[in-house]
Amino acid sequence: MARHLITSALPYINGIKHLGNMVGSMLPADVYSRYLRQRGHDVLYICATDEHGTPAELAAKEQGLPVDEFCAQAHDAQKAVYDGFALAFDYFGRSSSPQNVEITQHFARRLNENGFIEERAIRQVYSPADGRFLPDRYVEGTCPHCGYDKARGDQCENCTRVLDPTDLINPRSAISGSTDLEVRETKHLFLLQSKLQHEVEEWVSRHEADWPQLASSIARKWLNEGLHDRAITRDLDWGVPVPADTWPELAAEGKVFYVWFDAPIEYIGATKEWSDLDPENRDWRSWWYEADDTVRYTEFMAKDNVPFHTVMFPATELGVREPWKKVDYVKAFNWLTYYGGKFSTSQKRGVFTDQALDILPADYWRYFLIANAPESDDSSFTWEHFTATVNKDLADTLGNFVNRVLSFSKKRFGEEVPQGSAAGEAEAKLGEQIAELLAEYEAQMEALQFRKAAAALRALWSAGNSYLEEKAPWLEIKTDKDGAALTLRTAMNLIHLYAVVSEPFIPASAKVMREAFALTDDTATWVSPEEAKALAAVPAGTAFTVPPVLFAKLTDDDLAAYKERFGGQDA
Repeated sequence: MARHLITSALPYINGIKHLGNMVGSMLPADVYSRYLRQRGHDVLYICATDEHGTPAELAAKEQGLPVDEFCAQAHDAQKAVYDGFALAFDYFGRSSSPQNVEITQHFARRLNENGFIEERAIRQVYSPADGRFLPDRYVEGTCPHCGYDKARGDQCENCTRVLDPTDLINPRSAISGSTDLEVRETKHLFLLQSKLQHEVEEWVSRHEADWPQLASSIARKWLNEGLHDRAITRDLDWGVPVPADTWPELAAEGKVFYVWFDAPIEYIGATKEWSDLDPENRDWRSWWYEADDTVRYTEFMAKDNVPFHTVMFPATELGVREPWKKVDYVKAFNWLTYYGGKFSTSQKRGVFTDQALDILPADYWRYFLIANAPESDDSSFTWEHFTATVNKDLADTLGNFVNRVLSFSKKRFGEEVPQGSAAGEAEAKLGEQIAELLAEYEAQMEALQFRKAAAALRALWSAGNSYLEEKAPWLEIKTDKDGAALTLRTAMNLIHLYAVVSEPFIPASAKVMREAFALTDDTATWVSPEEAKALAAVPAGTAFTVPPVLFAKLTDDDLAAYKERFGGQDA
C-alpha cells in the first residue's frame, strides 16, 4: 500500500478558530486520513500551530504575558478543541519548536549559498519611544479611505483596503501609543523569487492539471502576474532568528524570519518533532527527503493559503537545491460564510469551534461541515440549514434506523441477533445495491470530493431505510416470524457496515454502533464488495445492546436559542 503524507494549513496561534477554519483544512484532512488508514495505507497526518509574527506578539501583550508563555497556553487550548473534534493527527506540533528553527535556518543558508537571498536596504517606520523598527501591523492610525481610527499599517479591517504605514493619518505605535515616529533606513533579507519564476512555472505545469480548478487557477494567476522578490525577515522579538554564522549584522540587530517563510517549513519541522519522540522507530527524512517515488503528499487549505503553498513554498524548496518532497495534490476550499457574510476571528462573527462543542457533540458538526464543504463555491452556514441537515440525515435517516431496528428486535426476539429464514430475493437485491453505493462512496473519497462522498454515504444509510420500509418487519412478524427475523438480522448487518464505513465522518457514533454487537473478533477495517453483498458480518446468536439515541432531533426552540445567541438573518 502507498505511503500518504497529509498536512493541513497551520492554524494561527492567535485565538480559537471558527467553523470556516475547521472545514477549510483540518477536518477534511482528518476525514481523508481516517479513510486511507482504514483502507490499509501508511498515513502520516501532520499539523501544528503557526506561532510567529506580529499578531502573536500583540495578543501576548494584550494578555500581559511573555509571548512564549502565551503561545504555549494558546497551543494547548487549540489542541484541546481539536481533540474534542476527534482530529486524529499523528502529530500536532509548534512552529516555535527547536526543530523548525534548525530546518528553517538550514533552508535560509542553502538559499543564500545558491544565490537566491539578497540583503537590501529599505525604509521603515521607527519608534524612538520603543527603541525599535515597527512592522506594518505595529503601526496604527486613521484610514485615509474610510476614516476608521484603528486601521493597521498593512490593511484597514473596516474597509479592507491594503495600506502602507505612511498612508495612515495620525499614525501611532501599537506598542506604546507614541506618535513620535520616524522613517529610517534598515536592512532585510529578500528571497529572490523572480530568479525562480521559470522553475516554479515548470513545476506547477507538471501538477496543475491534477489539482482542483480553484488551486490551479490561483497558482497560475500569481505566476502570470510575475513573482516578485519578497522580504523574508522582520524586526520582531519573536520568531526564528536569522543565523549569526551567515548574517552576523542582521542577527545582532535581532532580525527574525517572516512568518510565511518559516510556517510552511514547519510541516517538515513538525515531522521531525514527531520523529524525535521515538527516533528508533520513526524516520522523518523518509517522508520528506528523496521521497518523490515513495510518498504521495496531499495538502489541505482554504483558498487564501493557496498562493503560499503552490508558489512561495515550492520556490523555497526548489531554491535550496536539495531533494525535499513537494506537494502532489493541493485540496483547496472556498469560504464557509455565516449567513452570507465572512466568519471573523477578530470581530467574533460566526460560530467558533469551542462554542460548537459546547452546544452539540463533534459528530453533528463533522458530518454537517463535510456534507456542505465549500468545494466548488462558497457555502453558507445558517442555523436553519444546520438543524434541517441534522434532523433529516443524522437523526431520521441513520439514528432512527439504528434505534428502531435494535429496539424492535430486542422487544420481539430478545438480546441476540435472530436467525430467521435464509436470505431471499430482497436481501440479494439489497446486497447488490449496497455494494454499488459503497463503490461510489469509495470513488468519491479517493477523488477527495467530500460533498459527493457525503451524498454517497447518505445514500447507503437511506438504502437501509428503504429495505426496512419494504419488508416492514412490524407487519411481517404477524404472519412470518422467521421472515421478520431475517429482515432484522439483515438490518443489523447494515448497522455494522454503517459503523465501519461511516467512521471517517462520525467516528464517535461509528464506535457506538460497532460496540452494540458483542463480536469476539471484530477486526474489520473496511467492507469488501463480497462482504457488502453477503451482509453476514454479524451472525445469528450475537449478543447486542440498544445504544442511547445516536442523534437527538433539534427543535424549533433549539433553533431560536442558537439564533438568539449567535445571530442570524432573522434574529
